[in-house]
Amino acid sequence: MSTAVQIRSNSITEGVIWKQILRFFFPILLGTLFQTLYNTADAIIVGNLLGKEALAAVSGGTAVVINLLIGFFTGLSSGATVIISQFYGAKDEEKVHKSIHNAWAIGLWGGILISVIGYITSEPLLVITKTPADILAQATEYIHIYFIGGVVVVMYNIGAGIFRAFGDSRRPLYFLIVGCISNIVLDIVMIGVMKMGVAGAAWATVLSQLISLLLVMISLMRRTDCCKLILRDIRFEPRMLKQTLFIGFPAGFQAVLYTISNLLIMTAINMFGTNTVAAWAAYSKIDQIYWMICNSMGITVTTFVGQNFGAGLIDRAKKGVRDSFVISMIVTFTIEALIIVFSRYTYMLFVNDPDVIDIGVRMINTIVPYFFIYLFVELLSGAARGTGKTIAATIITVFGIVGIRVLWLIFIPRFFTTIDAILVCYPATWIICAIAFIIYYKVGNIYYTGRIEKA
Repeated sequence: MSTAVQIRSNSITEGVIWKQILRFFFPILLGTLFQTLYNTADAIIVGNLLGKEALAAVSGGTAVVINLLIGFFTGLSSGATVIISQFYGAKDEEKVHKSIHNAWAIGLWGGILISVIGYITSEPLLVITKTPADILAQATEYIHIYFIGGVVVVMYNIGAGIFRAFGDSRRPLYFLIVGCISNIVLDIVMIGVMKMGVAGAAWATVLSQLISLLLVMISLMRRTDCCKLILRDIRFEPRMLKQTLFIGFPAGFQAVLYTISNLLIMTAINMFGTNTVAAWAAYSKIDQIYWMICNSMGITVTTFVGQNFGAGLIDRAKKGVRDSFVISMIVTFTIEALIIVFSRYTYMLFVNDPDVIDIGVRMINTIVPYFFIYLFVELLSGAARGTGKTIAATIITVFGIVGIRVLWLIFIPRFFTTIDAILVCYPATWIICAIAFIIYYKVGNIYYTGRIEKA
């Protein structure tokens, strides 16, 4: 491809660091709020129109099974995003073009594979995780429809990741807003008007993601620089595919093991009955407010470090990580306070069962005060991903979080049989993993300038 067309100017490698971080972060932050609304709309509408059994069916274990498969591919595709951001920072236009189309090829074929595997394995996984019998049929119906459209979900996430690799976090926000509004309207029509039950919630999610995907593709196809999407150029680039797998596979593997640990926790929670499952389902929507924000700052750090690392601006990358911590701590403490203070009222949006609400408030008080600890895991691993150093980060997460959670779930319930004893494993493992990441960041030399191969 000709490199006569210049890469559009971006400011991530220029200007006042904290201002550029906020400029990139705030659209993602707004996006997280809409993403939370996007996911929570299903839960509120389903919980109020179809009852707590349907709420438990479309959330809880169902969400964990979805994350098991989608999470692996999202982690894998992060390798493509890192490669694009480094080439973009280095202003290597030919490689930017090839890496974008390589990413789309990964999204297309990987999405098809995930759809097939997800459809076949989802019901057995729901059974293995001891999904209560009174919600199993609805959960299976929901998850089957979701995976029919799994390729759409995967490709949209690839497209949004490509824009962020450019340093453009605004367009993914616009696409997300449209998808969110579409999802709410489709939920109301399919569940409230057409009486489709949990199937309506699933189809609403898939169709709204399709709308967002089409907007991503149209926007990329209208570009006039080397980032333009040309459908006939979508193909695997062997060398870039190898680099993508090298960077992305550890992150995907980490996501799978992380989700497996959550599946084990979900299995333990399922044994406490439908009320506890419904409370956990609602909690998973409430705490998304924070996790989506935390993940957004992780994306910001990865992109900031990736572009500046690609441009050889190592000191700027390090300062960006420090500024990101300050911003993230302020946001985290604010979110923690709001969730704890308004916990009971927030639960009333989902259910009116007082037992479910009481269980949910206990869950919030057990986990939420320790959210800030996870920042060290998210941001420092994000910095490592930005430089392409993902293997050590994966090892730390696997042993520091997944391994200890598994041991916790094997031994602790033998001595303590309350839901609190199960949930305490979250803050306990965050503390251990955060300490390990701090040590790794200080002595691991992640900014060694052996960047990705250019030829």
